[in-house]
Amino acid sequence: MKTFDYVAATSADAAVERLGSDPDARILAGGTNLVDLMKLGVVEPETLIDIGSLPLDEISTADGGGLRIGATVRNSDLAAHPLVRTRYPVLSKALLAGASGQLRNMATTGGNLFQRTRCGYFMDTGKACNKRDPGSGCSAINGINRDMAVLGASDACVATHPSDMAVAMAVLEPEIDVLGPAGRRAVAFNDFYRLPGEHPEFDNTLGRDDLVTALTIPPLPAARSSTYRKVRDRASYAFALVSVAAILTVDDGQVSAVRIALGSVAHKPWRATRAEAALLGRPAVRSEFAAAMDRELTTAEPLSDNAFKIGLVKSVATQTLVELAAAEGRR
Repeated sequence: MKTFDYVAATSADAAVERLGSDPDARILAGGTNLVDLMKLGVVEPETLIDIGSLPLDEISTADGGGLRIGATVRNSDLAAHPLVRTRYPVLSKALLAGASGQLRNMATTGGNLFQRTRCGYFMDTGKACNKRDPGSGCSAINGINRDMAVLGASDACVATHPSDMAVAMAVLEPEIDVLGPAGRRAVAFNDFYRLPGEHPEFDNTLGRDDLVTALTIPPLPAARSSTYRKVRDRASYAFALVSVAAILTVDDGQVSAVRIALGSVAHKPWRATRAEAALLGRPAVRSEFAAAMDRELTTAEPLSDNAFKIGLVKSVATQTLVELAAAEGRR
């Protein structure tokens, strides 16, 4: 590992100031992804700015009845919080589906948003990767691409976003509180992540000297009827082949509210807006759920080894919605 300077931030403002003055500095929170990338030589920061001792680790009720989550709240604490488990079960289930207990005890809410792809070519500094080395090419397009994107990819990058938590957040639509050189601002979750386009080196829309301090989930009564389903190669400690976060409410047999997000199919958590639009006001039955997912997947473009993801997404999302509808019927 390359040597680096270590700085314990004394305040959020001090962290932002140091980021602005040191172009090779990185924020350190739980370190569960960053340290791995440093060991592999994928990133080589000159300075690590540790924000672990800042007062950003609280979960509290927000104005209007939502939930404010500090950036350094640990994944295990967030998953176990009573308000998360009762009001936003999709989030609790997504967090518990990620990594291992030991890693969840270290990983943070803010850090989870910034996870880098686990594409093998990105992680291997001996391979061409536009995300790691812009302009070098994408080895995955004609390489081993079973785990790669089928939605929203580009000729520059077909990598997928690895986070489980972020897929759940995509249907909860929190505001992300950001502190930057110009002060504080709120960024809508739907405006946070980017598709790869011609610049896959950028995962999100923030500046390099911006610091996430909290997320605020709005009050969302429909989210009480929500869940997260993850399909992976083994039962634990594995990234998703595909995943689905869903919120569904049913009135008189008709879909009255629905939100769907897909994981491990795109460069970012993929909000299934076409499927949502197709389902509103329709009967809450399997055939309608399946048809809506067909509509969502019309733009899918599989690679040589991952066409199976299209059918798998349809099957998993359809069954997830069927089970939510059945639970609604028992209420």
